[in-house]
Amino acid sequence: MKRTLLTILLTLLIIPVGAHPWKPRHYVIIDSDGGIDDLKAICMLMASPDVRVLAITATDGFNKAPDAFKKLRSLADGLYHEGLPVAGPGEAIALIDKILASENTPVKFLALGSLKNAALAMEKSPSFMTKVKEIYWSNSGLPGKEGSNYRYDPAAAEKMLAGQIPVTVTGSGGEGLYDAVMMDAISQIHSPYAVKVIELISSMPSHSFVYTAFDEMVPLLLHFPGLFSEAGQQKGVSYREPDNIPGLREAALKMLKGETVERMQTIRRMPSDTSFYMPDVQPFVDEIRNRYGEDEWTSGVIANELHRHLGVFAIIGVKMGIRAREYFCTGVDEMEVTTHAGSTPPLSCMNDGIQVSTGATPGHGLLTVSTEQPYFPAADFTHKDRTIRITLKKELAEKVTGELKEINFIYGLDSDIYWELVRKNSIKYWLQFDRHEIFDIEVIE
Repeated sequence: MKRTLLTILLTLLIIPVGAHPWKPRHYVIIDSDGGIDDLKAICMLMASPDVRVLAITATDGFNKAPDAFKKLRSLADGLYHEGLPVAGPGEAIALIDKILASENTPVKFLALGSLKNAALAMEKSPSFMTKVKEIYWSNSGLPGKEGSNYRYDPAAAEKMLAGQIPVTVTGSGGEGLYDAVMMDAISQIHSPYAVKVIELISSMPSHSFVYTAFDEMVPLLLHFPGLFSEAGQQKGVSYREPDNIPGLREAALKMLKGETVERMQTIRRMPSDTSFYMPDVQPFVDEIRNRYGEDEWTSGVIANELHRHLGVFAIIGVKMGIRAREYFCTGVDEMEVTTHAGSTPPLSCMNDGIQVSTGATPGHGLLTVSTEQPYFPAADFTHKDRTIRITLKKELAEKVTGELKEINFIYGLDSDIYWELVRKNSIKYWLQFDRHEIFDIEVIE
């Protein structure tokens, strides 16, 4: 009996340490030729909280690597992932090796073009053979050698298909995946990734190619293997073809909505029914949510509940933390943060918003409040070996601070009118402040 109780106690102690509900299942390096289907596939991967995109490299394929690099860098920057490493010709193998050397989690290599970079990395990167556990490749011609991604570099393909690293291949089968109903459903998703997918398809509306899923099958297979069937097997290589197009449509929508993992810990989701919220917030719920996304809305609600009142600087902290995560294309609990907002309200209220939106809390050992004066509305965010400083623009900081001082001077902190006006201003700035426009971002190292 004593031994059983001891075992149960040890189990209870071990489970919280080992379990991490926010850790993605898939850490990936994406290798792409920059085709439209590649860009749609990358949007799906970025939208999924169950994926951590570590880097993107450009390879030859539909586009030559230099042109592919321009498209891939433009895609990342356009989605505000300026800190996501993207490498072009001559830089890809060094970046792959650097990323793998610093990563402790097994990595999947997603090849959306030729296997040229995979073959070079296997030859020149010391970490490639030890850290890459599986390669997913988009090529419609296997079994056999008819696929275009095979033909772009047959020698590299043969080298990688020799079986040293397991390769899972998928490709065609998604003809007409983006039908009218699917397109309408995507257009209802208020996220930059869904918007980009619609934009890419709309750029070639008369071409059937954009309505077909090719390279998108890689992220779909990664997340929903049950929607694919085995269509061939050879040593170290498995070919999987899609066999449930309606299911794949639903799966793609789920990815673009970011619904591949449970994002909350005690409730399933933040209610969409506006009557759930306080009367003065209700008129703005849908607009804030649609304009800035579910992450910012959820973090804003939780931060203000934690803060016990609606505060302008708490909202600014939420927006700052989401912007930092965007910049690095990363999730929660993956950055160390040093804030320069001090410990005196109202400026220090920013710290609460940062904690909620990034997961960098004192309890996780990821948040530090700098004691260096003067204090100002900024924070340093460190992800792996890179640090950026995000600062509220000077004119906005002066405007917000000036308004709070004026309200305090007229009514005093003990006045109900003071807190009512603070609340009103907080809702106003929650709606008006676009996180992509209100901050200055400086690369520290």
